[in-house]
Amino acid sequence: MKRLKNLFLHLPVVNQPKTKDMRAAITAVGGYVPDKIVTNKDLEKLVDTTDEWILSRTGIKERRKMEDGTATSDICVVAINQILAKKNLNPQDIDLIIVATVTPDHVFPATANIVANKIGAINAWGYDVSAACSGFLFALETGSKFIECGKHKKVIVCGADKMSAIVNYQDRNTCVIFGDGGGAVLLEPSEDENGIIDSILRSDGSGQEFLHQKAGGSLHPPTHETIDARMHYVHQEGKTVFKFAVTNMAEVSRQIMDRNNLTGDSVDYLCAHQANLRIIDATAKRMELDDSKVLINIEKYGNTTAGTIPLLFSDFESKFKKGDNIVLAAFGGGFTWGAIYLKWAYNS
Repeated sequence: MKRLKNLFLHLPVVNQPKTKDMRAAITAVGGYVPDKIVTNKDLEKLVDTTDEWILSRTGIKERRKMEDGTATSDICVVAINQILAKKNLNPQDIDLIIVATVTPDHVFPATANIVANKIGAINAWGYDVSAACSGFLFALETGSKFIECGKHKKVIVCGADKMSAIVNYQDRNTCVIFGDGGGAVLLEPSEDENGIIDSILRSDGSGQEFLHQKAGGSLHPPTHETIDARMHYVHQEGKTVFKFAVTNMAEVSRQIMDRNNLTGDSVDYLCAHQANLRIIDATAKRMELDDSKVLINIEKYGNTTAGTIPLLFSDFESKFKKGDNIVLAAFGGGFTWGAIYLKWAYNS
């Protein structure tokens, strides 16, 4: 707990912005949510809660839920196929697929491998990244390195989760928050100064007890006892997670602005992880951003974990203009958190 308290301290960031000859740029986006809508009124029938209580504390009105027999890979496939169509791209031209998720189709093989097979990306290799709600940022940073070093030319990064698979619909503390969905981006070498400029990514495993899935891994493999004890669902201590998320997501966003000489006026958009409207508002306030620059869709989808930021890209793609300064920020279980600064690379 002592280490967690230290997260509140404003420590200087000693690493400097990246300098390199090549940048990775997002050149296309795709997104998907299932058709089935679960409203706050629907949840009133399952747990002791109300529409007003959920909306006032989270900003969520509804969320999406996938059908039985579907999986996280299905979210990725739809999103990637949108990208392939937009770019008139052959799936065989994809070099690498990275999937950020905490709800993989299986423990193994990686969901990225399943996705590659489903879309016909026979020349791509891939793997999954597990960093909870920060997963897309971690995967985006990782994918960008394969572009920057010249190893690959076309990298797909997905953020997607079928959270309904691990949510207990008898627990009002978690079932009101999470939804299913996600998206994907295509990374290619930048043709100009646009692309991913800088990142600050952090983790502290001492926060695991406050937001985690208790069983299902090697520590507590599935047994009758773990299933009966409902240990395979998301466990969250909301007040503690909220406190650390507000502080650290806001602070890391401010840090990346300061070291890249950005101001509230020069940042065009904040794409923050859609976990809680109050956390997003606190981050925007710390960044001194006008409300018009804060992109929000949490009211429609809830918290799709690794899927929230790519879903923002998909929903608001038409707003982005080439050269826009965009800050991405997230906080997730583990604890994990971070921010990425990028310049948008194309006009829709």
